[in-house]
Amino acid sequence: MSENGTSADHSSVSMGHTELSKVSRTGFLSIVVPCYNEEEGLAELIRRACDAGRSVFEDRFELVLIDDGSGDATWPMIEDASAGNDHIVGVKLARNYGHQIALTAGLASCQGSYVLVLDADLQDPPELLGDMLSVLKENKADVVYGQRDSRAGESGFKKLTATGFYRLLKANSSVDIPLDAGDFRLMTGRAARIIVEMPEHDRFVRGMVASIGLKQVPFAYHRDARFAGETKYPIRKMLSLAVAAFMGFSMAPVRIAARLATLMFFFSGFAAVVAVIIWMTTSTVPGWTSLMVLVAISSAMNFMILAILGEYIGRIFMSQKRRPLYIVETVKQARSSENPQVLRRIGGGVFLGDHPEDL
Repeated sequence: MSENGTSADHSSVSMGHTELSKVSRTGFLSIVVPCYNEEEGLAELIRRACDAGRSVFEDRFELVLIDDGSGDATWPMIEDASAGNDHIVGVKLARNYGHQIALTAGLASCQGSYVLVLDADLQDPPELLGDMLSVLKENKADVVYGQRDSRAGESGFKKLTATGFYRLLKANSSVDIPLDAGDFRLMTGRAARIIVEMPEHDRFVRGMVASIGLKQVPFAYHRDARFAGETKYPIRKMLSLAVAAFMGFSMAPVRIAARLATLMFFFSGFAAVVAVIIWMTTSTVPGWTSLMVLVAISSAMNFMILAILGEYIGRIFMSQKRRPLYIVETVKQARSSENPQVLRRIGGGVFLGDHPEDL
């Protein structure tokens, strides 16, 4: 059960019998899905996402699929799907930029007055769209974020580390980042545009959404197991995301470094006083052991502090280069009208245009 009493079990949602109250008569929906090596589950993703969009918004929706430099058949499948379906927009990035930047490219490419963010693995059921839209309208909110009541198909280690990460981040951030919430959310177009215009390169989108304010409402749901294939978020990527979250939304690492430095200052001062007392009261020359331990501890602390500060300085350096956040290689859609949101520099990204061989 969520804070506002909203909960959902998508197994009870029937796409063929959507309640009339959940059918939107106005507005345009964009479903944004970053994809990386998702050939095994892509057809099912397209089917379920389009069914969900059609059940609530009828023909007023688009499915924006962002290929984040996949090495399998993901992009050819997106091309084929977009050629035969007016609702599908395919966006191919020039290389693999990572999930958070690919998601930003998708938000920049969409046109909807409502935006539903999904992962391609279908762990977050698109069938909850109608319920989430009802909650958004009832609360006059700008964001309805999915809050995981339970998680199927994930190891105990991942659940434990995810639980600890969200609570540690919340305790050390000035931004109220919701617990147990990923990128699965429904938001208004104006909220999505704010995220796109944020200039930072090291992006933690769920934290960025929380930082914009506006009214944001939780929506409790059960997270399914992955539909097909293997996770695209190994430990290395999860650690990278965690570092981006702490560096972007918490001063805790710098404050820890300052506290360590203060602690080392007092510890070194105490050791110096003890050494003087020993020298004055005894004729014993202090041994090398205590000296080396002190040097080792102080050196380790210094290196740790330098590493933390260096991480912040490195991120500042990369941001000041002002390189494009991403490069869109091509856009595929069956509609005759071009998407004006894509065909210009947006959200820190650049659209390349047609290759000479394609003209």
